[in-house]
Amino acid sequence: MSITSFYFLIFYAFILFIYYNVPKWMQWSVLLAASLFYFLTSGNSILILYPLTATAISHFGIRTIVRIESDREELKRKGKNPDFIKRNVLCATVIGILIFLITFKYINFVINTINGIGNFWGRNTVLFPVVNWLVPLGISYYSLSLIGYVADVYFGIAKPENNFGKLAVYGMYFPVMISGPILKYREDGEQFFQPHFFDYTHVTRGMQRMLWGYFKKLIISERMAIIVNTVYGNYADYPGGYIWIGTICFAFQLYTDFSGCMDIVLGMSETFGIRLPENFERPFFSKNISEYWRRWHITLGIWMKEYVFYPLLRTSFFIKFGKKLRKCFGKKWGKQLTTFTAMFFLWFTVGIWHGGSWKYIIGSGLLHWFYIVCGEISSPWTDKVMYKLHLKDESFVMKLFRIFRTFFLVNIGFVFFRAASVSDAVKMLRAATVNNVVDIINGGFLQLGLDWIEIVISIMALFLLFMISLMQRNGSVRDRVADRNIFQRWVIWYALLFMVILLGYYGPGYTAAEFIYQGF
Repeated sequence: MSITSFYFLIFYAFILFIYYNVPKWMQWSVLLAASLFYFLTSGNSILILYPLTATAISHFGIRTIVRIESDREELKRKGKNPDFIKRNVLCATVIGILIFLITFKYINFVINTINGIGNFWGRNTVLFPVVNWLVPLGISYYSLSLIGYVADVYFGIAKPENNFGKLAVYGMYFPVMISGPILKYREDGEQFFQPHFFDYTHVTRGMQRMLWGYFKKLIISERMAIIVNTVYGNYADYPGGYIWIGTICFAFQLYTDFSGCMDIVLGMSETFGIRLPENFERPFFSKNISEYWRRWHITLGIWMKEYVFYPLLRTSFFIKFGKKLRKCFGKKWGKQLTTFTAMFFLWFTVGIWHGGSWKYIIGSGLLHWFYIVCGEISSPWTDKVMYKLHLKDESFVMKLFRIFRTFFLVNIGFVFFRAASVSDAVKMLRAATVNNVVDIINGGFLQLGLDWIEIVISIMALFLLFMISLMQRNGSVRDRVADRNIFQRWVIWYALLFMVILLGYYGPGYTAAEFIYQGF
């Protein structure tokens, strides 16, 4: 059941009505029932067993860790090491959750890699057949949220939840299962169980944000998808500038699709009285790749740093490895090389999280690692060049140059991300060097699937998105709209509503395409 479908809106309205008309102590139960129903109606109903099993594993692991901590002194008297036992329980719990994620998302990646190695060595036969099965909804999101919670309980920075049902609400909250964000129990979990009273302002503001998300998805993303599918579906017929047009359109398609989904999810949660973490902060205004990842998929970046990067640097292997590097290359370079090595594993994990394919590992992972490493190594040289040329970091020209440079580098990664394979991405980058600007200007862009009217609508919608993004630098746009008189407020929101209804791109049955990040 897609959140852009008419049926979902009816489902959401029904849940919202029930939520505010039951006793406050039952509200979390309404969210649990809604989440279970959403899972059951969003694919093969048997797949609900996997998030329930992951929640059960987390629940058992948390209770065991708490019990070990409470029995610490008794275990010591028996000659047992409670810290060692707790660490083993943590590892077993994490592995138990990851087994499902690895099995469903990455088994074919392993099979294809083995088959590819076999073909490279001359064995032109399929060593292992690819497995075709359905992937449980939201598996990448609830797995990370649950792992993070178990780890936080282990380190004593999160309150353990003993109620299985409440833990299931946190792990399976239905809006988050679509495309995130990735939650932290210590920051977000308690909200699900607190009493929430109906507040007209909160509910209407949440719906306003949902409307803005539908605008991004249905008016911009769906139109960009037509151009992207045309170019990437037959890139041999669309070389040169067409590839760059298709890739830039994909950047806006992915951004408006993903951030639009976040607006819907966060706005919907706001109507329930629940504030979820932001996942985007105008990423295409970033001046370098590191800043880009602090603005794009924010919760994934934070999770990876807290639960992959920093723990990796604290392992005995990396501590010894760092000492050897400092001994060989000196303190400065030894420290940098240790960090770069840990970052390699971090970005490999980020890439493979997006999907079991080398195109994701490169396009969303290792390529960005390469950018950051090159930026760190070259920064002393670039600082000297800027000093000699009397260029200032904060000048408008330098800011603009860095924004366009970062956007260009990100788009190279998007070529790998969107192409069917790594080999196709390489072919497209080669074909992108063809100079056919004249052909495009002379009407070639009209062959990409959109007519003049649709192109004008797309440009105007993107311009509105750009202006809203500029306004967001100075605070919430919704707050600024709310400060206007009632007539102006409702003109703005009704105008946006009618734009979504009249200009939204819908498929069969008035249902838009699924969100891209829902597939991850």
